[in-house]
Amino acid sequence: MALELFDLKGRRALVTGSSQGIGLALARGLADAGAEVVLNGRDEAKLADAAGRIPDAKKLAFDATDHEAVRSAVDGFEAEVGPIDILVNNAGMQHRTPLEDFPADAFEKLLRTNISTVFNVGQAVARHMIKRRAGKIINIASVQTALARPSIAPYTATKGAVGNLTKGMATDWAKYGLQCNAIAPGYFDTPLNAALVADPDFSAWLERRTPAGRWGKVEELVGACIFLASDASSFVNGHVLYVDGGITASL
Repeated sequence: MALELFDLKGRRALVTGSSQGIGLALARGLADAGAEVVLNGRDEAKLADAAGRIPDAKKLAFDATDHEAVRSAVDGFEAEVGPIDILVNNAGMQHRTPLEDFPADAFEKLLRTNISTVFNVGQAVARHMIKRRAGKIINIASVQTALARPSIAPYTATKGAVGNLTKGMATDWAKYGLQCNAIAPGYFDTPLNAALVADPDFSAWLERRTPAGRWGKVEELVGACIFLASDASSFVNGHVLYVDGGITASL
């Protein structure tokens, strides 16, 4: 049956930055598809609240920007609980300031949060997947992987890097049976975009600019994530899947 290709029963998925927003929505979706989900974040209280919304969800708190802490947490989990079959690298942040005024410390924080986390967690999990010669890594890129917009140039740089790091992961790890891909969301109604959602001028611009004519809903990312996490994508590697209402297709 074709639908069996999308069944995630018996798989375990770690989703970073999953206490809210896109990460939490993807974790819920993977759980609905049959996966056992492992939530990650730095805020223990928010993580506990998120775990309470998903039956049988596990928690794995660590700072994804800390390479040694990530490796210790992942190695410990694999030894004590079991394999991580699916990784969704979702941790990320935004900082909006015109480029000529952009603070250097904010730039460095963006690099650590949006790029280093993908490397840190991806490497730590892949080392175990490589031994098993199987695994799925899904990095969360952005419409800014392909497009720029005023006041977020450094964010755009980080998401471009996520797209290329995804291709690099596929190039190095496909021979070990891993599929490494990315989802690039367009403009979604999330806590990260709360200021833009609340701005009527920006929302009006976005509705005109996006062929679908609206903000995306986080639940609309779930199908893409299940596809890339499942056997349905067994020969898909190094791909950036844009889920953006057509914004990258239209001038």
